[in-house]
Amino acid sequence: MEGRSAVQLLTGNPWPELFGQCQRGAFHLEVKDTYAVANESEPLRRFLDGEPDDNAWFEPWGELVRETTRRGVQVTRVRVITVPHVDYQRWLLTLTALNIAAGEDIRYLPRHQVSGGQVPADDFWLLDDERVVFNLVDMNGRAAGASALTTDSRIAELCRTVQQNLWPLATPYRHYVAGRAADTQG
Repeated sequence: MEGRSAVQLLTGNPWPELFGQCQRGAFHLEVKDTYAVANESEPLRRFLDGEPDDNAWFEPWGELVRETTRRGVQVTRVRVITVPHVDYQRWLLTLTALNIAAGEDIRYLPRHQVSGGQVPADDFWLLDDERVVFNLVDMNGRAAGASALTTDSRIAELCRTVQQNLWPLATPYRHYVAGRAADTQG
């Protein structure tokens, strides 16, 4: 059938290869308020306990983004979040400056500002508008040890449409954080 392709399961850390293949853009949509990522549990605990963190665990991702953006590939992300923020999202807000410094363009979109039909139930990465990667998680939100890659043109088109609809509605990180600071002062 034209436009369809099988789903390929990716195990381990597929991101260096996937980003290495990107020529134009890597867009990530995040729709969950909390993620159970193994290497984030200790840094999140430190944040919640008010302890400092050197963020060394973040550096492999930061370097991958820097390498990717140096090649002229745009790395963008929209986080659809619930307000007030859960602890995980409060923590991410403090870390997003690291993503921005590495070269990502991240925007925030409060969930109450969009209708349910505008936001899919699952996160995805849209790579060069042609490949879609879904991170597979178990029922508790923990990584299932694999991602699913498809080049199905219909799925890619749906993801492009979501990106095109949500990107202009979302607030750039710098403005979102400034707005939050103004809200707490006023």
